[in-house]
Amino acid sequence: MVAGLLLPPLTLAGLCYGTDQVADQTRGVFQVPWPAIGVLAATGIVLAFLAGSRISPVASLLGGLAFTALGLLPLVRTVSGLTFEPQELLPAQLRDGYLALASLGLLLVLGVALLAVSAFPSRWRAAAEPPLTSSAYGQGPSPYLPEDATRPMYRE
Repeated sequence: MVAGLLLPPLTLAGLCYGTDQVADQTRGVFQVPWPAIGVLAATGIVLAFLAGSRISPVASLLGGLAFTALGLLPLVRTVSGLTFEPQELLPAQLRDGYLALASLGLLLVLGVALLAVSAFPSRWRAAAEPPLTSSAYGQGPSPYLPEDATRPMYRE
């Protein structure tokens, strides 16, 4: 649950910062911004962790909702004319990166991908099921309860 609250904002900050720095330094100075590329690579690892980890599907669900909402804001502004601009709440180092990611639709793509990953039923199951026990055989698991449903009875 803590990962669902901490990782999506850190991911958004890394994406916005890395995108802004890569765009600025390749456009103006014509240098390869290695620290920004490192930030983007680390952000990719965090996104992969959100999408593929078994810790909690809530992490990808909350992140997906946040990214989808931020990705839909430019479309809502275009269709309805509302003027809520979240980039004014961001520091200057993240503002241009956010505008680039949101206007290209990448935040919407990431949000929908994280929502789709959290929708799989296997993500909501427990990691390991408790062993089946039978009171007729004492405290331990019964040797006659099959681990495989295709075996009709216990064999040694």
